[in-house]
Amino acid sequence: MVTGRPGGLVRALVVASHFPPTVMVTAFALALSAGIGAGARTTTLVALAVLAGQLSVGWCNDWLDARRDLAVGRADKPVVAGLVTPGVLRAAAFVALGACVVLSFATGVVPGAVHVVAVASAWSYNAVLKATWWSWAPYALSFGLLAVFVVLAAPGGGRPAPWAVAAAALLGVGAHVANTLPDLEDDAATGVRGLPHRLGRRASTVLAPVLLGAASVLVVLAPPGPPGPAGWALGAVAVVLAVAAGGSGVARPRSRAPFALSMAVAGVCVVLLVLAAPAVVLAG
Repeated sequence: MVTGRPGGLVRALVVASHFPPTVMVTAFALALSAGIGAGARTTTLVALAVLAGQLSVGWCNDWLDARRDLAVGRADKPVVAGLVTPGVLRAAAFVALGACVVLSFATGVVPGAVHVVAVASAWSYNAVLKATWWSWAPYALSFGLLAVFVVLAAPGGGRPAPWAVAAAALLGVGAHVANTLPDLEDDAATGVRGLPHRLGRRASTVLAPVLLGAASVLVVLAPPGPPGPAGWALGAVAVVLAVAAGGSGVARPRSRAPFALSMAVAGVCVVLLVLAAPAVVLAG
């Protein structure tokens, strides 16, 4: 292993963790937990458990994908750049997974079990399902269960609103389809043929914003009572961005615009879910 300078290994582990989505998912869980009034202790435990789980998933992904990344010369990957070995990533993934299990169960037996299943689902994507028609299923399950975990971990015995779980699942599947777009050809060249690869680039560039836009609309319209001004405004922004993403996907499927616009829709959807936090919890 070559690290170049002191701290090189740390930087390699940060990159291999898929840092941006790891931070986004952790921040979402933290904000949602705080938004439903879970309290400082529970919110901290939830955020740490989700962070550990996301780190384990990211490191597991780069460990298991090392051969594929080397085969196509993915220079942006730390393993390909010689900054870290697959063995180090494997060890880091299991350490993070162990921490995730401990932190998850610190919130309670039931919410802990829910979160461990969500993380196990994400590992199943890395290990097997990413190359099959079912590549979308772990994203739907893991994101849906993330919302369940946050609610069940909060004191008070509440249960998650079905619309929130459905919106989180749609968000997860939409993010999955969008995230494959930059690496679609490299993945296919190494035998990874998940749902987006089988549908093709043009169809996937349209499907991603449709799913993410649908999740956003669901969050605006499904909670009881009329949407507030912020809900209407952000919902409209999400729809406009989704239409723009789909349109650019049809016109220029190989540009980065469909991916960037789809990620913008995902960001708006996350904000909408956090704003709707009080309605996410139903009385037990």
